[in-house]
Amino acid sequence: MAHHKSALKRIKQNSKRRMRNRAVKTRVKTSEKQVRSAAKTSGDVSGELQRAQSVIDKAAKKGVIHRKTAARKISRLSRRANTSV
Repeated sequence: MAHHKSALKRIKQNSKRRMRNRAVKTRVKTSEKQVRSAAKTSGDVSGELQRAQSVIDKAAKKGVIHRKTAARKISRLSRRANTSV
């Protein structure tokens, strides 16, 4: 365990950030699953895709995922949504 004040503070900051990043990543995964299930069951694919795209873009903007990773995820979801329609 750290002994310096700055190191203790850094541990707390890292913990908070890790939990926040984990929540954002989970939200991204959930939105991806919702798009895939909507495409499979012929649900509201365009609405789900738009929501997922927003969530993924926000995650990239915050730096939780890389911007090219976000672009790849959106591209793959869009392709899947378009083939199901």
